[in-house]
Amino acid sequence: MSKIFSWMAVLLVMFLIFNLSSQTAEHSNELSTRITELIVKTAEKIVTGTRFDRENINNRLRKNAHFFSYLLLGVFVYNALQQSGLRGRRCFILALGICVLYAITDEVHQLYVPGRGGQVRDVLIDSAGACVGVGLYQVLGKKM
Repeated sequence: MSKIFSWMAVLLVMFLIFNLSSQTAEHSNELSTRITELIVKTAEKIVTGTRFDRENINNRLRKNAHFFSYLLLGVFVYNALQQSGLRGRRCFILALGICVLYAITDEVHQLYVPGRGGQVRDVLIDSAGACVGVGLYQVLGKKM
């Protein structure tokens, strides 16, 4: 049963990534701009008298969203593979392979979304996130 749930978690994260990637550029930018505004307004209350570069924060927020969504995907894919009986280097390589392949297909998918485009840089950010997620799972899994 845990094997089924672990693969369902992988599919759920992939579904969420796909849905976010399906947003038009305008809608995606509106969402990240609202989150940026919330962050900036909160920061301005804490650090009074400071002006924040909203555009820079928005860009960093968007790239971090890539990184952390694939970090999460890496954790879930690695876990699902382990639940399916895979271990060691094979598990690590396959988990990364699945995540990188999904990152590539996600960027190709964005080529067909109005106002969006596929970027190699985003695949690299996604892959780095997945690598950190898989690595964290390996390290923390051994200590637990």
